[in-house]
Amino acid sequence: MTRAESATVRIDASSYFRAFMVAALEARESILIVGWDFHSRTQLLCEGEMLPEDPAAPRFLGEFLNYVASRRRGLRIRILIWDFPSIFGVQREFPFFYGTAVPGAWQPHRRIQVRFDSSHRFGGSHHQKIVVVDDRIAFCGGIDLTRDRWDTCEHRAGDERRAFDGKPYAPVHDLCMQVEGETARALGHLVRRRWRHAGGPPVMPGPRLLRRALAERRRVLQAAILRRRQRGAPLAPLPGARIAISRTYAPGVDRPEAVREVENLFIDLIRAAKHSILIENQYFTAEVAGRELEARLREPDGPEVLVVVRLLSHGWLEELTMERLRTQLIRRLRAVGGDRVRVVYPHIDGLNEGLCVDVHSKLMIVDDRYLRIGSANFANRSMGLDTECDLTLEATGDTDRQFIRETTARLLAEHMGCEESAVLAELAAGRGLIATVDRLAQETPRRLIELPTPDTPDSPALLARLGDPEAPIELNPLRDMLGSDDEHGAEPAPAAVAGSASERRRGRWSIAAIALAAVALTLAWKYTPLADHVNAQRAVEWARDFGNRPWTPFLVLLAYTPGCWILFPRPVITLFAVLAFGPWLGFAFSLAGLVIAALATYAVGRALDPKRVVRMMGPRLAGIVDVLRRRGLIAMTAMRLVPLAPFVVEGLAAGALRIRLWHFAVGSALGMAPGTLAATVFSHEVEAFLAPGAKVNWPLIAGMAALLVVGTWVVRRWFLRQQAAPGT
Repeated sequence: MTRAESATVRIDASSYFRAFMVAALEARESILIVGWDFHSRTQLLCEGEMLPEDPAAPRFLGEFLNYVASRRRGLRIRILIWDFPSIFGVQREFPFFYGTAVPGAWQPHRRIQVRFDSSHRFGGSHHQKIVVVDDRIAFCGGIDLTRDRWDTCEHRAGDERRAFDGKPYAPVHDLCMQVEGETARALGHLVRRRWRHAGGPPVMPGPRLLRRALAERRRVLQAAILRRRQRGAPLAPLPGARIAISRTYAPGVDRPEAVREVENLFIDLIRAAKHSILIENQYFTAEVAGRELEARLREPDGPEVLVVVRLLSHGWLEELTMERLRTQLIRRLRAVGGDRVRVVYPHIDGLNEGLCVDVHSKLMIVDDRYLRIGSANFANRSMGLDTECDLTLEATGDTDRQFIRETTARLLAEHMGCEESAVLAELAAGRGLIATVDRLAQETPRRLIELPTPDTPDSPALLARLGDPEAPIELNPLRDMLGSDDEHGAEPAPAAVAGSASERRRGRWSIAAIALAAVALTLAWKYTPLADHVNAQRAVEWARDFGNRPWTPFLVLLAYTPGCWILFPRPVITLFAVLAFGPWLGFAFSLAGLVIAALATYAVGRALDPKRVVRMMGPRLAGIVDVLRRRGLIAMTAMRLVPLAPFVVEGLAAGALRIRLWHFAVGSALGMAPGTLAATVFSHEVEAFLAPGAKVNWPLIAGMAALLVVGTWVVRRWFLRQQAAPGT
């Protein structure tokens, strides 16, 4: 528990971004930023706006941070973001190019450090959203410093200011809490600990901050001595808000055991509620917390529950997982709670079809006693898998209770398009949240509407497990089979020990991506409109008809180049080539396209700093660098035969290390030929399977798989021997 000198709720990103800019401009020693996402072209101010405190301040995040760093010689800015898998990279910046000559790449100031947190468990993410300035002021909530977040409390339909790179996006409702004093210092300690666990060097407070921390420690000790002398005599309450910090860490992320303070506090707050519970959240699927709500609603004198969520999901896969899990929980609560539970969504007239107010906030208000804002969703993964951080303000006096009531009124007034005073009057009259919403409901452009619960079947248990897991997904047997490089009983080399965790994470992500892709394709075929419009025979006919067009070969040749950067499955392109041109031409076009894509990555690598590339590869893969330098053509062939790193990384490394071009090109062609042939054979068998009455040559497929496994093992052992051999 901490004491904040002051606490403020920032509703929606326009308010938060301005407050962040003002605080950053006053920074003297440090700005610490952690988040799920970060984008250097984030719009902090809309076009034409200026910050009154500094009209010259740039309005885009990257430029603004450079501006702030250049004004204060002693200022250090550290940014820690999730080292996300590429499946999430469609709308993200590619941070590898920060500081390079690639057009449009952000050029961070020399006193700005960016790191990527991959210390989370398999299947989890780094989800905390915190900014700490000089350990003096901090922000914590649901708003990342990234694209598609800026919006005002009006959430106007068609607001032209709400756009990124000229593309409009839906209204976004979100929250964060701004705190000063002891709470900010505690968050600073949390962020520095996360930075250290993510592999960054220790970050100590600057001299001024250290003096302030020592002075605070002396004050606490003096207060403790005074309490002993007074032997229990009451002390005047400390000024400011009483705020608790709750976290979620999976086992092994921050310490060996799990940290489930977020879940425990959800349970405690629900059990402590006497009159009302207000929840605003992006998701509403948490099983354990949902059971606690269900138990309270069964009580005759239990609290009422008002839940504000978004209407639509982000894509059909989320509809099958998070939305169905939400529907199941809502049905259970309505069945036991009746009129004492209401689940609503904010509606705004004039939004285009398929859009809704994107409720991204993570808020819970219990009576007038507890106000909770943070990064944790009301979802299973936020209880035990993702890294989370919430702030909970506990009312200890009338001023605190009034602050919580006013926050409740502001939120409801924003959603219903009415005056805050009208909501306060209803609450002061003793009417509950649901009665207040009903009395103030009117046909206005902005209003709260009860969420419909579609008559859909419950999600299968496996699908729920994949979509919203509560604990890390373990794939130990498969990971051990594919990931072990050490001789049985032998002690691994120090470099291998240093890189083993990172390598295992990469292997687990690859396995998970394959599994999730298979599930997604199966579900798409079964539950989406594809089931009505696409069948096997029609797909083959489309591909063959497409292959008759004169420009199709050029499309196939060039498709691998963008595909490798976004990690689009290359065998899918090969499958299309085989269906369109037959096995032999399909093999030729596929291999040529792969070589073209490889040469493109090589060309980019030539423009990069070799040291940066080696750091990107990590301690374990860095051993490959020496082998590439010494054994050029053979090493390149082996790497392409059985990839030891992502396709793009291998090309970038070869280019940055100035491997001979003909070694790279010939080695890539020789190394990728067997794999491409295997993909061609497999694709041909898929085509046979799609044909009516055809049979699949399962022994051939099994043989190809066995050769791949054996080849992987052989190449890995060869690289280990080459790494252990002395340089020549």
